[in-house]
Amino acid sequence: MSTLSTHVLDTALGRPAKGVRVTLEQEGKTLGSGTTDADGRVRDLLARLAEGDYLLRFSVAEYFSTTGRESFYPEVVVNFHVGGGGDHYHVPLLLSPFGYSTYRGS
Repeated sequence: MSTLSTHVLDTALGRPAKGVRVTLEQEGKTLGSGTTDADGRVRDLLARLAEGDYLLRFSVAEYFSTTGRESFYPEVVVNFHVGGGGDHYHVPLLLSPFGYSTYRGS
């Protein structure tokens, strides 16, 4: 089994994004969800994954609304593959109101 973590950073403000709802899904089924803490992390998201394809769904419109900013993207969906090696997968999201990027972190 592999492990998973995620982290959301608001690059426009230069700090972690607190209050972003994150959902982990596989084949249309919700496996876990949570909200980012003051450090931009979801600590109670399902952390053990079998080999397969998964989605992380970040509800960013809610976050930007609470910070009084508009957002071009209402949500960000990251589709990723977990291999069978039992590795750790870290999927960070770098976020601004009009763009985002992600990568496989460590």
